[in-house]
Parts: sequence; C-alpha cells; structure tokens
Amino acid sequence: MRKIYCLILCFFIYVQFGAHGQMVDSIDGPTGPHYLLLDKGLQFRITEAVNSMYNFDFKTAERGFLVMKHSYPEHPLPDFLIGLSQWWKIAPNMDDTRYDKRFLAYMDSAIYKAEKILKKEPENKEAAFFLAGSHGFKGRLYSERKSWTKATFSGRNALKYLEMSRGDEELNPELILGDALFNYFSVWIPENYPLLKPVLALFPKGNKQLGLKQLEEVSANAFYARVEAQYFLFRLYSGEEKKPYEALNITTYLHDKYPNNAYFHRFYARQLYAVGRGAEAKDESLEILKRIDENQTGYESNSGRYAAFFVGQYYERVNDTANAKRYYEKAVAYGEETESQESGYYLYSLLHLGKIATKENNKPKAKRYFKEVKKYAKRKHPVHQEARDFIKKNNI
Repeated sequence: MRKIYCLILCFFIYVQFGAHGQMVDSIDGPTGPHYLLLDKGLQFRITEAVNSMYNFDFKTAERGFLVMKHSYPEHPLPDFLIGLSQWWKIAPNMDDTRYDKRFLAYMDSAIYKAEKILKKEPENKEAAFFLAGSHGFKGRLYSERKSWTKATFSGRNALKYLEMSRGDEELNPELILGDALFNYFSVWIPENYPLLKPVLALFPKGNKQLGLKQLEEVSANAFYARVEAQYFLFRLYSGEEKKPYEALNITTYLHDKYPNNAYFHRFYARQLYAVGRGAEAKDESLEILKRIDENQTGYESNSGRYAAFFVGQYYERVNDTANAKRYYEKAVAYGEETESQESGYYLYSLLHLGKIATKENNKPKAKRYFKEVKKYAKRKHPVHQEARDFIKKNNI
C-alpha cells in the first residue's frame, strides 16, 4: 500500500511529462516571457537527438543534448534531457540499477538550475515545470527501488510545483496531455484503490472518457507529446480498456518508427500474441531473442522472458513439442536470471513444461515443475489453481 501511495504522489509528474517524459510547451505570448521550451528553432535542432533517444541510439542523443548544454549551460533543459536518456536505459528492465546514479545526478542538476531561475523569477512557469518533472521522475525511481521516504519526499515536491507549472491548454495541444492523464487516472485510481480516495479528494473530479478522447487528440496533433500519448493509449487499451486491437495499432506504429526501442518491440510482440496472431508474435519474439544474443542495446533477459514464452506457445500450438519445451525452458532461465519467479510468463512456462512432462509420462519431472509453480505463485493466482486442478485430475 505504501508503494501505491508513493506512486500516486509521483503520478502527477505525468500531468506534465508522461511516463518517460518528453518536453511540453508552456505558456507564451507576444508580451510573455521567452521560454526555451517554446524555441521552435531549438525544437528543430534537437529533433534528431530526441528521436535517437527513443530509438535507443543514446550516443547520438546525448551528443546532441551535450551540445545544447554547451549553448545553454545555466538552463535545466539539457540536464533534464540527459537524465531522460538514462531513464530510457532503465525502462526495459526496472531492476537494472547501473544508470541510477547518473540519472539522479542529472535530475538534481536540473533541479538546482531551475531553483536558481525561480528564485530570480518567482512566476517563471518553465522553472516550475522542470522542478515538478525532475522531482517526479526521481520519486518514480525511488519507488521502484523501495526507498519509500525518498519517494514520498520527491512526490510531494513534484506536487508543490505542479499547479504553478501548468499552462493554458487552449494555447498548445501539448498541454492537453496533462489534463488527459489527470482526467483518466483521477477516476481510475479511487475506483481501483478505494483507500486512496482521500488523497484524490484534494483534486478536481476527472472524467475517464474525456481523458481517453484527449489522449487521442494529443496522439494525432501534438509534436513533443505525441509519443507520450501513444504510450499511455496502448497501455490503457491493452489493459484497463480491453481494446487489444487499438493497442496493437499503436504498438505497430511505435515499433515501425523506433525499431530499435526494445520496450516498444516487446509490447508489439505482446499485442500480436494478445490478438491471436501467434505466427507473427513468434517471428518478432525470435528477433528479440536474436538481439539479446547479439547484446543489442536495451535487449535483455526481461524481454527474453516474454519472447521465449510467446515462441513456446506457438510451437506448442503446432504440436512441435521439442521446440515448445526448448523455449519454455528459455523463459524459465530468463526469469531466474532476473529473479522474476513470480512473473506470469515464468509461472506459465513452468506450468506448460509440467503438462508436457505429464504427456510424456514423466510424472516425477512434471511434479517438480508443478512444485515450483506452487512455490512461487500466490495461492489465489490463476496459475496456482490451474496447477492444483491439473495435479488432481492426473494423479500427479
């Protein structure tokens, strides 16, 4: 419960940046302040760097961000973007801590520079924007690392600067992303976690359907926030909204545009599997496994667990038992490598291996697999129940 509370606090970073944050324009006008975020020339110059970051070409991305840092040494934007680049290195596998220090250092640098600006200009929305964003991302990482006190502190700081950093959504479609996410999640959170209703009671009431409509609008019309809106849409469509084909459309686009993004690749394969396009899911999964073997950036054991399971499923459906076993065993090995024994793909791989062993009249081996399922799955988990029922039915 404490983790959920911390994540709720840190959630409000999404009102400005989305899950893996890109820049969002803030208020500007003919007599208003000049914000670097609104500099169209800069936007044009850094497009390649931002796209490179999403395509996991971090060397090119960070080279562009460092050039910007040289041009704007006192501005938080370059540090924030370099921090985001570290975040994307973490994203495929949240258990990977190699980039934590660098990520936190750049977010702290962005905070320091934004605080200096805000001290001189107390009404500067851009400075508040970076403070809300940097604190929010730090809180998200701290919550993943179970550093609850730090996560709560960062989340509260993000909330502190949130309202000040928001702009007039009528001026720019980028800003609609924040309202869209708030509209959806401010309703979804209390529906799914009733104990958190008092936390959300402090904020205006949202509208889930309006939130989805706004996300679709941002996805179609925004420049910076387009990928963020698409990310949220495919996650919502594949999960809460039960619209797998809509999710597949988005993941297809993202994988086509950023073919080396391991995170998008994994979810593209997952959606192919979800809609029953097993042969295509198998092909994409084999490509993922190939890239893991080649040590391609972002491709690691977490993606391998997904991919190996999808391949195993395909071969089992076409009665290729030898290959089915081979890939289920790969999924189990990847799960053990990442210590993800409680994950669904790991548990269901064990379950299928147990069923195959039973068909092969190797009950001792089947018993070992089912024992592992029962060891790692919670009793109320569907895979635990399925294993118990299978054991009882087959006298194992």
